Amino acid sequence: MLHKFYVSVTQIDYVPNKKRIEITSRIFIDDLEKALTKKHQRKPNITSSNELPEAEEWIKTYVKEKIKISINKKPQVIEYLAKEVEGDVLLIYTKIAISKKINTFEIYNSLLTETFQDQQNIVHTNINSNKKSFLLTNTVFQEKIDY
Repeated sequence: MLHKFYVSVTQIDYVPNKKRIEITSRIFIDDLEKALTKKHQRKPNITSSNELPEAEEWIKTYVKEKIKISINKKPQVIEYLAKEVEGDVLLIYTKIAISKKINTFEIYNSLLTETFQDQQNIVHTNINSNKKSFLLTNTVFQEKIDY
């Protein structure tokens, strides 16, 4: 299925009682396939019965390269949890363990911008009961919030 716009949506929630930030990224499967095929010279066939054995590892690495988060000016380790299919969209679940109070939050998101000139990455954050949304593009990759 072809779609004329290129967009990903990333939801970031701080869950203090679990001492973590939960991140869910929604990416069109065909767009992600195109980016991974370009990078690895092989089609990963994500979610099909002939998905390459290394496809999930490629996704994990790709997401870590493309989404970076700093909290209180310190780069964070983003831990990959799982992927799930919802129609023609791939949901990618990741998390960050954090037990400190969050004073500054920086997000860098360049998902698919190397593949699609007009890619837009929407980021919704819910941190310290404070909701914010950003639109990141291939010219604006990052955003910073002070609490």
